[in-house]
Amino acid sequence: MSATTGERLVPFDRVFNFRDLGGYASRDGRTVRWRTLYRADGVHRLNFDDLAPLGVRTVVDLRTPAELDERGRFVHDAVGYHHLPVLQQQWDPDALRGLDSANDAAAFLADRYLEMLDEGRDAIAGALGVLAEPSSLPLVFHCAAGKDRTGVVAAIVLDLLGVADDDIAADYSLSRLGMDRFRAWVLETYPESANAMANQPKAFLEAPAEAMHRFLAGLRARHGSVRDYLTGLGVDDAVLEQVCDNLLA
Repeated sequence: MSATTGERLVPFDRVFNFRDLGGYASRDGRTVRWRTLYRADGVHRLNFDDLAPLGVRTVVDLRTPAELDERGRFVHDAVGYHHLPVLQQQWDPDALRGLDSANDAAAFLADRYLEMLDEGRDAIAGALGVLAEPSSLPLVFHCAAGKDRTGVVAAIVLDLLGVADDDIAADYSLSRLGMDRFRAWVLETYPESANAMANQPKAFLEAPAEAMHRFLAGLRARHGSVRDYLTGLGVDDAVLEQVCDNLLA
């Protein structure tokens, strides 16, 4: 993990958590393809010249309708765009009060991520459908900070590809590396958000790996497996196999 962290992070001035999901080993001996699938924070702040060197063909936007209206979206004729909101509204900042320890934050986050499995079912199924189209790749999916909604979709996709839980949790935890820059940018650009950002405890922003382990365990307790969850959403096995073929080398 540490040897490839530098390769994973794609540096931008206005986006702080843009990462390559390639290089992870699958249980069947294959490897997730590099330069094919990316996870990120606010891609709407980038332009075509930023993404062109990566060859990105598709942007999947997981933000709420309100975020889209307030902040705008990525627009370019050469890049496909899909708005697939995992949540219909952002979390209440007051719900974050009192999360002082890593254990508190991990439990809170895991519970919110499990709720996304229900509220975001159409968005998650839609994202898998887009990933099944070879012409959609390379693809980047994003939310606001690139940690929570993006983290859930990344975990589901990586698990489907056969990536081990430890690698999924470690990848999720890499989001902590960009949170200080992201927080500073938000406070400077949107000072009206200062109170909301101040209410986010450090343990929450650190993206504790334990939150992802708890989420994956909770998903399996409820649905059996990620594949069972996805087929329960109505995603065909053929679509899931095509996603694996597209993303594994």
